[in-house]
Amino acid sequence: MTAELPTRRTVMTTGAAVAGAAALAACGSGTSNTPVTSGGSAPAPAGTAVASLSDIPVGQAKSVTIDGQAAVVARPTDTTAVCFSAICTHQGCTVKPSGDKLDCPCHGSVFNAMTGAVEHGPARRPLPAIPVKVDGGKVVTA
Repeated sequence: MTAELPTRRTVMTTGAAVAGAAALAACGSGTSNTPVTSGGSAPAPAGTAVASLSDIPVGQAKSVTIDGQAAVVARPTDTTAVCFSAICTHQGCTVKPSGDKLDCPCHGSVFNAMTGAVEHGPARRPLPAIPVKVDGGKVVTA
């Protein structure tokens, strides 16, 4: 029996695949930057309080948890609130509020905290909105 020698093409494509897998594994390492995946749970029942409006300065955002899922509540005006998933649409890391922006610590994506829109990639899709309303000074699920 003789062993076949691999071709240059086989060596190059195998090496590229291994390097790509290693790079993807490295992207998800760390504690606070670990990608979060949806647990597939049902949305919070309407009327579930997620934050106090008074805890969020106008024009800024706050991290919250809704039914075990990371989310961000922002306060565009004195009497309104909006809410978005805090899971970056690039590779699933948890974004962090920073004034009127939401920063992804993994790859540098930046989102508008008031709209969820991408302001700086690599993310290409906005953060998914979570319906909320203000009721008696509380931000509640709608």
